[in-house]
Amino acid sequence: MNKSISAANIRVSMLTRTTLVATWLVAAVLMASGYAAAGQATKAPASHEAPLLWRDDLSPGDRERVAKILKSDPAAVEPFENMPAGKATFTGTLDTNAFSHFPPSLSFEDEQRFKIGNGLFRKIWVSSPASTQASDGLGPLFNARACQQCHVKDGRGRPPLADEPMLSMLMKAVISDGAGVRPDPDLGEQIQNFSVAGVPAEAETDIRYTSTFVTVNAGSGKTKQVELLKPSYQLRALHENDEAAGLENPDRILGPRVAPQMIGLGLLQAIHVGDLEVLADEEDADGDGISGRIHHLPQPTVENQQAPGPLVGRFGWKATTANIRQQSADAFFNDMGLSTSLRPGPWGDCTVGQVICRSAPHGVGSYGDIQELHEVSDEALDLVEFYSANLAVPQRRDVDEPVVLEGKQLFHAAGCASCHTPKFVTSRHASQGDYQFQLIWPYTDLLLHDMGPELADNIPVGAASGSEWRTAPLWGIGLTEMVNGHTRYLHDGRARNLLEAILWHGGEAAAARDRVAAMEPAQRSALVRFVESL
Repeated sequence: MNKSISAANIRVSMLTRTTLVATWLVAAVLMASGYAAAGQATKAPASHEAPLLWRDDLSPGDRERVAKILKSDPAAVEPFENMPAGKATFTGTLDTNAFSHFPPSLSFEDEQRFKIGNGLFRKIWVSSPASTQASDGLGPLFNARACQQCHVKDGRGRPPLADEPMLSMLMKAVISDGAGVRPDPDLGEQIQNFSVAGVPAEAETDIRYTSTFVTVNAGSGKTKQVELLKPSYQLRALHENDEAAGLENPDRILGPRVAPQMIGLGLLQAIHVGDLEVLADEEDADGDGISGRIHHLPQPTVENQQAPGPLVGRFGWKATTANIRQQSADAFFNDMGLSTSLRPGPWGDCTVGQVICRSAPHGVGSYGDIQELHEVSDEALDLVEFYSANLAVPQRRDVDEPVVLEGKQLFHAAGCASCHTPKFVTSRHASQGDYQFQLIWPYTDLLLHDMGPELADNIPVGAASGSEWRTAPLWGIGLTEMVNGHTRYLHDGRARNLLEAILWHGGEAAAARDRVAAMEPAQRSALVRFVESL
């Protein structure tokens, strides 16, 4: 027998079996819809109307079945609720690497691509010129030397401890004066606290916290005060030189950002845009106090991007990026000073006024007849994009525990699900085959919501105001301590636990926050226990 033919036959057989199992899984999910619906995950039309007409990727029969499966039953364990990423859910042992696995649905070839992408995600970049030509071009200014240094274990960043440099957290910067809000002409889009030899780093950030208190129900007719820590930020010069001057600019606004967890990005990208549009309610037409809106982005000017027309922001704390590829290119450019075909400047975030930075060596065309166009090639960007899109969501835990089910009902009753939309069925036209037509449970609507003045950073980005934030996905959030060794949440990591994160909610979420604060202590604990199970 020809060994190569035999191996190929075995492989085809295994792939076919995977496909059959996946097909059965989706069919089973859609068939298991004959239970009482206590709430809607989407603003579906009345029962006499045809459902989900915006889903141009589905047949009329599919629309009927999908509409049924998207109804939520907070009082019950719903079909496949423990499989938040559908067939792409990671079901193995959970440990500190829980966010770093590939989906079991990947083919053998794609598993190899994932592993190579993982190597690039972890790769330590060096400054130019260097003998390792494939790894040079770092900086001249940067926040990290590898993607993994910010997204530690592919998880969530945190504020630095005392005397630590800022690493898995960074600081955006703008100038706000009589001329409006604009990028900082001295320091660029963000503060870089590291640099290559011969180039001064911009600054380090000192964080100070002041206490504020929220009153919650303590039971038996009593109340208690929960301490929250409100951060403030100040730049500190690292060197005495001209380029570190001017850090006390009173018109400068700083915007902190911790690195978000990386799991499930490809599935978020696979959500049909119509499902987001139907959730949006910019004028609060239904009067529920929730007015989420899509962040429509301008079409990039770089060639080889998507078709002309506005793009829908899905990624970033303010939904500032439409796709994982652009998000990866922006991180290479701003965080590590590395150029790509999407962000081709070889100096990264150096401004025109940072002369030393602009004149430093870079990794483009540095080796005689080797004319590198970009420090990160399109092939390398492809692999990092693929890796980022395929970090698997872990299986949920304890979905049938009574306290978790109680917490689920309270989560819905408080109104948390009005923004943290529990589930979607992804598009049949998703670019990656194993992400097509999957029931997923990300607990986000990917929309911008006004979260009030206490969480505002006062930095508008695109069409997002200084107080608007994208609803953060909640899947995997309960594994943060296991993976990253901390429980810091929100865009700046100010919340030290999940309850604090809830109590910081304001603006559109103020009513839901107040309902949680008014709960009996055991109810509040049950709600938090439910979120920890996600």
